[in-house]
Amino acid sequence: MNNLLSLITFVPIVFGILTLFFRKDSVARAIALVGSIISLVLSIVLFFDFNTAFGGLQFVEYYTWIPSLHINYFMGVDGISMPFIFLNNFITFLVVLAGFKVVKKKVALYNSMFLVMTGFISGSFCAQDAMLFYVFFEAMLIPMYLIIGVWGGSNRVYAAIKFFLYTLLGSLLMLIALIYLFSKSQSFSIMDFYSVKLTFATQILLFIAFFLSFAVKVPMFPVHTWLPDAHPEAPTGGSMVLAAVTLKIGGYGFLRFILPIVPDASRYLAPTMIILSLIAIVYIGLIAVVQKDMKKLVAYSSISHMGFVTLGCFLFVGFNLNKWGVEGAITQMISHGFVSAAMFMCIGVIYERIHSRNIADYGGVVNTMPKFAVFFMLFAMANSGLPGTSGFVGEFMVIMAAVQTNFIVALFAGATLIIGAGYTLWMYKRVVFGSVTNSAVNKMNDLDGIEFLVLFLLAVMVLLMGVYPDLFVSKMHQTIDQWLPLVASSKLI
Repeated sequence: MNNLLSLITFVPIVFGILTLFFRKDSVARAIALVGSIISLVLSIVLFFDFNTAFGGLQFVEYYTWIPSLHINYFMGVDGISMPFIFLNNFITFLVVLAGFKVVKKKVALYNSMFLVMTGFISGSFCAQDAMLFYVFFEAMLIPMYLIIGVWGGSNRVYAAIKFFLYTLLGSLLMLIALIYLFSKSQSFSIMDFYSVKLTFATQILLFIAFFLSFAVKVPMFPVHTWLPDAHPEAPTGGSMVLAAVTLKIGGYGFLRFILPIVPDASRYLAPTMIILSLIAIVYIGLIAVVQKDMKKLVAYSSISHMGFVTLGCFLFVGFNLNKWGVEGAITQMISHGFVSAAMFMCIGVIYERIHSRNIADYGGVVNTMPKFAVFFMLFAMANSGLPGTSGFVGEFMVIMAAVQTNFIVALFAGATLIIGAGYTLWMYKRVVFGSVTNSAVNKMNDLDGIEFLVLFLLAVMVLLMGVYPDLFVSKMHQTIDQWLPLVASSKLI
């Protein structure tokens, strides 16, 4: 299919716009569900038609867009970007499905925003022209801003504005960096940027410009403070997409832009990046331990888990990056997408029963919601890195790479597995097995059909990736083999 990437990008956008024309909630929901299913099917076709023996760009589409500015509609995927497109469309399908009963106001707009955002996110992962990437990268802010600001909690406006400003200010520096690289290469093709020779001082400045854009997305310490504010205020679907997909664009940016474009600066600043990653893994994990709000706990948990991603991306041995670390970082991002979406879905399920996110307001949930308790246990274990679940695979690969690079770094990274298990299982114990302190818990109903289906599909992916990680890891081998020499070679003038 020659235009598969364009279909994956624009089908959800078209359905999202179409949804707005129907005021009847049931019709809007049905159209949104159809759009999300078509997008998911297209991403599954992409996933299984992807040639694992070829490491270059596949499904390439190239059209002249703005010739006077050398900007082209250049789309393509490789083993780094392709798995995220499946993750994106899979999570959006679940979000649309989960919102059938939960969302009561502005139903058409709610579903429209998720579909449009899905298209922009897929476009970001497909774009091989830097300006095309920038357009998609910025455009996705608008739907998420509205999702938080319209359907969020009591402090939603503050959280939405903070999220928007943090991301926007960082990305403006990225725009300056892209324009500078164009002045050197006379092209906005990302691949052409890889051959540009730069002075060391210029590489450092470009690293900082890209870093401030992508580090906010991850988010890395110390530019992480918008996330614990955004998650508690966002609706359940917003939290699922925010944690599962949008954070991954930050990690993807490190791999697509920073490391291959400014490799000398990346090697020089690698110790700093490792320290910041370890702070996120250990310190932010300790902050999660003391949280009383379940959503804030999982939000801080996301920052800690994403610390493994940035750690894996900067484990240099001399001029060479550790392949295990890079593949582990990508695997961790995909796994965290499934697990974090599942954790926020579980919190959303019980929140809809008694409208509280405080751990202290629960206890004894297993007595009234045994099916829910089983799913929640699986996802809590995956969040703790239990072998056999997807949560173990990526972290194991990054720690293996860290052992080969620096044992002290590996020791600190491994310590977070204990911390992560501590705060996750302690929350689970108090919510599910704790003593009943709220009479409302005794009246809670177990999972309905839609909730069961959403959690079941997430459980399938968590277990499938845990026992058969090669389904995803095999997609990236050849691409990483071709990508590593770009990072190992010097780009100094």
